[in-house]
Amino acid sequence: MTYASALIVGAGAGLSAALARLFAKEGMQVALAARSPAKLAAFASATGAATYTCDAGKAEEVDRLFAELDAAGATPDVVVYNPSYRTRGAFVDLDPAEVHKTLEITAYGAFLVAQAAVRRMLPKGQGAVLFTGASASVKGYAQSAPFAMGKFALRGLAQSMARELQPKGIHVGHVVVDGGIKSARRPEPAEAPDSLLDPDAIAESYLHLLRQPRSAWSWEIAVRPWVEKF
Repeated sequence: MTYASALIVGAGAGLSAALARLFAKEGMQVALAARSPAKLAAFASATGAATYTCDAGKAEEVDRLFAELDAAGATPDVVVYNPSYRTRGAFVDLDPAEVHKTLEITAYGAFLVAQAAVRRMLPKGQGAVLFTGASASVKGYAQSAPFAMGKFALRGLAQSMARELQPKGIHVGHVVVDGGIKSARRPEPAEAPDSLLDPDAIAESYLHLLRQPRSAWSWEIAVRPWVEKF
């Protein structure tokens, strides 16, 4: 399958930047959406990506984003949903407003973005929607109930969409990122080489999903450092 345009929602300087670089290298037109797109200027310029303002948890902003993409001739045939938010603490002390925000950004926003994308993909009979999961997608940790709720919901959304939409030509994938991601703010400890995931290596796994022949599509893959326990 050949894809021409990609939208990365919840873009930042880590995995999203790696995806933008790789997708651009593959010849895709790349669009980046975030609540504060100014922070994307450096790697947007390096990849030739266009930037858009969008709070993915707000239906009206998602609608505006896709309308702007349509008007620019950049309707995406690949959409990657990266946003997540977490609040931690003892269960009895959790702030309901923070829990609501976690679910809105991590799961509800994914529904809004995916629905807008799929409405445009169905008439063409092709497209791909990829969701970024986490260890918490399959394992609820102590004092992290809101994040587990959001990521479990995201995984359920992906699985349901895959069963409904893959027979209609739309590849839906959920990537469980099971481990910490290396970054400038989170360097790999010298005493523990290979203990963090390289964002460029994760991006290659996303590209592999996109390149899969439709006779052997995956709806979920997990990536983790080879030294990571699971």
